[in-house]
Order: sequence, then C-alpha cells, then structure tokens
Amino acid sequence: MATEHDPSHPHGPWRDPSLPAGTRVSDLMARMTLEEKVAQLYGVWVGADAEGGGVAPHMHDNLADPVDLDKLISTGLGQLTRPFGTAPVDPALGARSLARAQQRIADANRFGIPAVAHEECLAGFAAWGATIYPVPLSWGASWNPELVREMAAAIGSDLRSVGVHQGLAPVLDVVRDLRWGRVEETIGEDPYLVGTVGAAYVAGLESTGIVATLKHFAGYSASSGARNLAPVRAGAREVADVILPPFEHALRDGGARSVMHSYSEIDGVPAAADPRLLTELLRDIWGFEGTVVADYFGIGFLETLHRVAADRADAARLALTAGVDVELPTVRAYGEELVSAVRRGDVDEASVDRALRRVLLQKCELGLLDPDWSAEPAALVGVDGGAGGVDADVDVDQERGSVDLDPPHNRDLARRLAQQAVVLLDNAVGVLPLNRGGQDGVGQDGVGQDAAGPGPVAVVGPLADEAMAMMGCYSFPAHVGVLHPGTPTGVEVPTLLESLRAELPGSELRHVRGCDVSAPSREGFAEAVAAARESSVCVAVLGDRAGLFGRGTSGEGCDAADLTLPGVQGEFLDALLETGTPVVLVLLTGRPYALGRWADRLGAVVQAFFPGEEGGAALAGVLSGRVNPSGRLPIGIPVGPGGQPWTYLQPPLGNANEVSNLDPTPLYAFGHGRSYTSFEWDEAEATAGAVPTDGEVEISVRVRNTGPRDGAEVVQLYLHDPVAQVTRPESRLIGYARVELAVGEQRRVTFRVHADTTSFTGRDGRRVVEPGRLEFRLAASSAESDIRSRVPLVLTGPERRVDHTRVLTCPAVIG
Repeated sequence: MATEHDPSHPHGPWRDPSLPAGTRVSDLMARMTLEEKVAQLYGVWVGADAEGGGVAPHMHDNLADPVDLDKLISTGLGQLTRPFGTAPVDPALGARSLARAQQRIADANRFGIPAVAHEECLAGFAAWGATIYPVPLSWGASWNPELVREMAAAIGSDLRSVGVHQGLAPVLDVVRDLRWGRVEETIGEDPYLVGTVGAAYVAGLESTGIVATLKHFAGYSASSGARNLAPVRAGAREVADVILPPFEHALRDGGARSVMHSYSEIDGVPAAADPRLLTELLRDIWGFEGTVVADYFGIGFLETLHRVAADRADAARLALTAGVDVELPTVRAYGEELVSAVRRGDVDEASVDRALRRVLLQKCELGLLDPDWSAEPAALVGVDGGAGGVDADVDVDQERGSVDLDPPHNRDLARRLAQQAVVLLDNAVGVLPLNRGGQDGVGQDGVGQDAAGPGPVAVVGPLADEAMAMMGCYSFPAHVGVLHPGTPTGVEVPTLLESLRAELPGSELRHVRGCDVSAPSREGFAEAVAAARESSVCVAVLGDRAGLFGRGTSGEGCDAADLTLPGVQGEFLDALLETGTPVVLVLLTGRPYALGRWADRLGAVVQAFFPGEEGGAALAGVLSGRVNPSGRLPIGIPVGPGGQPWTYLQPPLGNANEVSNLDPTPLYAFGHGRSYTSFEWDEAEATAGAVPTDGEVEISVRVRNTGPRDGAEVVQLYLHDPVAQVTRPESRLIGYARVELAVGEQRRVTFRVHADTTSFTGRDGRRVVEPGRLEFRLAASSAESDIRSRVPLVLTGPERRVDHTRVLTCPAVIG
C-alpha cells in the first residue's frame, strides 16, 4: 500500500506549510505525471465565445476548439481566465460562482490543487459594478506615485476579496508614437515617469497579496507606423535606454511577481520566442523568479501571425524554451500537443519542469498548496454558506448585492486622482475659473477676475453629456459592457454636464450636442453655434470614444492615421470660435491631438485623459475654480497632426534645426501644466561642483506660492549631457516632486542624485557612467522656456560600467 512518502501517492510533505516552498514544490513535482505537470501550464477561458464580437481579429481561430472542462480539470488546471471580466455578473454571485469552480477543479484533480484566477485591472478591477479609475495616462498626468500606489492597493483589496489572485497590470510601455491606439493604457513618453509611477502601482497591488503582471515585455509601443502588433524596428540602444528601464523599476522597486510577454517582434524575433529576452535578460541577469505568462493567444500567434512555428507543438516548443511559463487565455499549444511533443522527444521535459516549478512556487506563495486553502472568498464570509466551503443551497436573494466593489473609499480615491490629473494647458485670456463668486476667482498666474458669475454658459460637443467619455477601453463598460446592450453601467458615472449643473447651481447652462465623435454629420452645428453666440462662455467638450479593434477612436486596435481630432470635431470647433464667444476647449481623450490650428483663438484649454467615474466632478471642479488644477502632461501635445513619431527624448538633430523645414516642437511640452496660482523658484544649489563617477550630489531649489490660491507645483529635474560618446537626448527626466503649497508658503525640494542616474548605453553596448561636464535643469516642463535654474556639475575619475544593480531613482525630500 502506497504511503505519503511514495511518489505514487498524491499527498506528502508538499502539503506541509511549515516546510520551505522549494522543498514542497520538489516533492510535489516528483509525484506528478507528465499530463499533470502540463495541466498547470495553461489557463481556461470559460464563457469566451469564438463567434462573439468580444474577441479580436485572429483570436476567433484560437478559440475555435471546444473546451471539455471536465476532461481538462481531471489532471489539474493552472489558471482561470477572467471569471468576472467576460460577461456582466453581480460581484457576489460571481464570487460564489468562482468559489464553486475552484472547488470543482480541486475535487477533480488527484492533488486537490485549485487554479490561479486572474483579471484585468488596468483602470480598476474590470468587473461589473467595480470602481472605474482614471486610465494610466492620467496616473502619469498626476505625477503622484503615492496616490497611484494607494489606488492600486484598493484595486488589489477588491480583487482579493472575491477570490482573484493575479492582476494583468500595469502597462509599462513607453509611448513612442502618439498615433498608437493603446497610448491611453500607457503612463507616458518618458521611461523615468513610467517606471516610477508603474512601480508604485505594482507595490500597491502586491501589498494586498495580488500578483502584479507587467505588460508588455518588451517593445510593443514602438511598433512601426503605430499599428497594433506591427513589427518593431527599435535599435538595441533604444531598447536598453528607453523601453526596458520601466520594467527594471517595477521589478526591483515594485516587487512584481509576473511578466507578460509582448506580441511584438524586435528585429525579426517575436518576444514569445526570444530566450535572450525572457531567460537571459529577465532571469539570468535581472534575477526574476516569478512567472512569465503569455499575452492572450500570443503563443498561437507564433504559428498563425509570425509564422516562425510550423504547428501548435512547434509554437509550444519555441515559447516554452524561450521562457513562457503559462499559456493564456486558454489552452491551445500547451495541452495535449505539448504532452505529445515531449513524448516524441521534440521538447525536453526539463523545460516543462522549469516552468512548472515557477508556477507551483507561486501557487505555494498564494496558499493554494496548503491543506486548509479555502475556495470561499473573503467578501462572502458571513453570507449564507459560511466560510471554508461552498454551500449549494445558498440563498441567492440574500447573496446578491452583498459585495460592494465601488464603496465610498474607492470613489474618493478615484475623485482625488482624477482631480490631480486634469491638466490646464492654457488660460490665456483668464476665462477660467467660471465661478467667480466666493472662490477668490483668478485667471492664469493669479490674475484677478471680477466676482460676477459666468452668465449663460453653452455646454456643447459630443462628450458633454456622455458617461462613456470618462472611460478607457479597459474599463468594464467599454471592454465588455458594450457587447451586452441594455446592461446598466454598474456604477454611477456623472457626465460633465451633470457635474457642472451641480457645481454651478445658479448658472444657466445651455446644452447642445452639435456633432458626433467620429460620424461625418454636421447637422447639429447650427444649433450649437446659436447657443454659443447667445452665451457668455462656450465650453466645448470634444475628444475620443474608447473601444476595441475599430469600435472606438482610441484603444487597442484603434490606431490613428494622424493626430487630427476625430470626425468633424475640428470643423465644429472652428464654427464655435467664429461666434466670438470665448471658447473653453475641454478634451476627454486617450491620446493627444494637434491643437496648433486653434492655439491663439481659444479662451482656455483643459485636457483630461479618460478620468474615470469621478472625472465629470473633477473637471467641473477645475472649470468652476473649486479645484486648482495641478496636472502636468505625461506626453507632449503637437502643433500639427503629422510629424510622428516624435517624443521629447531627442538628440540635437531630432529637434528643430536649420537642416529641415519641419519643426517637431510640441505646442505644449512634456511636463507642461498651468495653475490658478503662481509659483516662484529660487536659491537653486548643489552640494558640490564635482563628484566622482561613483559619487552622489544633492541638488535643491526653493519653491514659493506667490499667488492667491493654495496649489501644487511639480518640480522636475532634467539632465543635459553636452558631450557624450553617443548622441544623447537634449534633456531627460531623472527626478520630480509634487509640492503642495498654501498661499505664501515656501518649501525646499532636494534631489539626491547618484552618478548612476547619468548612465547610458555606450558605443560597445555596455551601460556606462562617463566622466565630463553635465548640466542639471530644474524646470516646470521639458521646454527650454520652462527651465528655472541650471546647475553645472563635473563627473570626475574613470569611465565606469554599471549594470542592473545601478541606482535607478533620484529621490526627493521636501523640507
């Protein structure tokens, strides 16, 4: 009779939580058949429909195989894909359904091991009824990593409360071309901003026990022509100095435990089949010990799109040997095809064991190998059915609605982040704030306004009274809800018009839609123009509609040919401006659009990047003056619609110069943003004029609020390297600090700058700290005109090579 120490017995020391995880996993692996091992390396997407509109082009083929769930789970299951994010489901019922599914999986396999359940959580938990937060581009616009971390912790708590283990976020792709559809999912165009804000999100999510998954490793955003899934032509230096650093931040400072490979190919090698990227760099050099998961259908794409694999088994071989541990979202290559390939000798079983060890170690960390693991999610403890099991006779009426995924705390977080992410681009004639009474109203730079109300206000445009205007493509309503017509949003999302009515109760607001986001009709122009002409101010609310694969003007698979406002919105804005009424342009978008055509005619310009469920209130607060705007651009806004790709990280020949008639200088630079108060910077200094190439210096500046309102300034520290062995950006961000200042208050901001942060990839492909002259620029944006102080420094001593252990950040102390 087999004992627990007999490998044929399903139980043994691996069930003992007092033993080291490595010991437990080794014991378990020795007891597993090949089929049981492979079963841990894929997910299953229950409820996904190959015929439905919710899947992307090419994904239909990958979902075509019928899933025999009972057969699959008899040997175990690695992951459950999006139990909440596939169709609208009440959170409490979804939690109970997931618990039952987990118990069914555990009961069906010999070892009683449940699956890891994962969900999307880019702009909040992508489930019906969950809080819809601002999109990542708004996180970047807030320049507030601590608030982003707080938001991520709230998201993680909600995920964990209903039985989810892993979140597929954040996106750490650095914007390289503003036309790319997924710009809204990124944090911005600068690797330092992306890395520090992204690491904060990861730390917040991981603090709740949720496994954060970094996306998309690597190069996805550098696609040719800004086309989704297009080849990447980035050179090795661009990859090393721009694309990879955010992942280093998030792994080291955030503690991410999972990475998702990119769909991209770089120089002809798809990321999913690149051992140099997924094993040599990520594992051997950086020391990552977590799991690498496939982007949805990415392993299948090796065969069907990239055509580097002959069939499913060959795709499995390439991905597994490269370092992809888990096939998502559902099994296609890592199931029976992989088992057969191993038995034929085409795939080494050691590659299966390598991936399996990583998967089981993570399940061990999550408590899923423990004898007392519970399918009962925390949110349902105390609901009929009790903790620690599934009650088939649970009272559905009592259960429904018992889980609140949008509590007041979440909405407060969403509101604060939305407020801090609104960017006042311009207020040239001081038309803002609208509400003078009781607000000590001020225009740009503290210019006083009279105390009268705004008079009649025309609120026009396709997004003025549109709740979906607040949401990005990975919010549940835009991602899934649109496929279920008639389903309510699940959370309250006030429109800007509704919020302005609440914000300005004594004002006359005249609303006319005027035009659509993308449709060509101009039928509504005349009525909107008449409303504008008869009003003292016109608020024009224009922008994007988020969607997937052509359903929107922004979002995954919604790439743009140029940066012209979608549809006839540009013509609509021209018509409004011809009235002579001051026009406040409010943009609700997922990417920047060219505004140079109207720059000298607009009364004010306010930019918000899909600000979430509280975005209407946040924008209304900024427009009224109740909220002093403090957002800063995480990406530049161009003058004209062409000229892409371009970012501020350009060497001299990449900027405006006399050898080309084209000037790529943005209308509003990276880091730009205005306020209803004013700030003065002075007393910039460094603790030394020269430091060795392994040394450190402190650089500080005093900032004072000289205006009539409390406000926040964002102090930005840029590096200028005048002479280097390879061409360098004219300037690049290496530090920043958001500083809250009351009227008349002053604070000193001190950055601790290590020489490592000046490093770059040299001629020989190695990262170096090079001796020589440098200039540190304390600035309000990346624009030359916004430099407040220049601090020279000389690095002395020999050239020094640095690696992944280098200092990554310039922390700021506000005193």
